[in-house]
Amino acid sequence: MDFCNFEGLYQSFIRVIKVHHQFLHIILEKLELYPGQPPLLFTLYKNDGLSQREIADKLHIKPATITVMLSRMEKTGLIIRKQDKEDQRILRVYLTDKGKEMCEELKKIMPVLNEQCFGNFTEEEKETFKYLLEKMADNIEKINKR
Repeated sequence: MDFCNFEGLYQSFIRVIKVHHQFLHIILEKLELYPGQPPLLFTLYKNDGLSQREIADKLHIKPATITVMLSRMEKTGLIIRKQDKEDQRILRVYLTDKGKEMCEELKKIMPVLNEQCFGNFTEEEKETFKYLLEKMADNIEKINKR
């Protein structure tokens, strides 16, 4: 493998990540959201009232990162945090009405993003691509567990 060849597979992968991130940022900026917030919103949309630790586990994000994200989202009125009734040490996170409305808006936008990304892919190509990405993630996870 020629590591100086910037036309290789890895460079193509980085390019896709970069242009996708830029496109997503443009879309989310109009909604005053950051790229990491939609997955968190959808997680709460499906499971309102999770603890910060549970959110971190579901999203595979460090708890400290979740704390920063939640603080920002709380300031913009998307979520509220309340102490657990049984265990005062636990903060539970809930979507506000604004947060639920944002999820509804995102549910309309995400298919547009997917169509922009995968519109000219066949169903078979989408499945193959998904399989290959999962395989890549598994390869990297194996390295990280060593």
